[in-house]
Amino acid sequence: MNTKFAASVLSALLYAQGLLGFAGLATVLLRDRANASEFVAASEMPSGPSLLVVR
Repeated sequence: MNTKFAASVLSALLYAQGLLGFAGLATVLLRDRANASEFVAASEMPSGPSLLVVR
C-alpha cells in the first residue's frame, strides 16, 4: 500500500511539473509575440504630430 501511495505522489508531482513547464513555455512565447507586435505597431506609426495634440 505504501508503494502505491509513493507512486501516485510521484506521478502527481511529475504531472504538475509538466504543466508548469508548459505554462512557462507558453508565457515566453506569448511575451515574445507581444513584444514583436509592439515593434511592428511602433514602426507603422506616423512620425508627424498627433491628432490629439493638434486640435
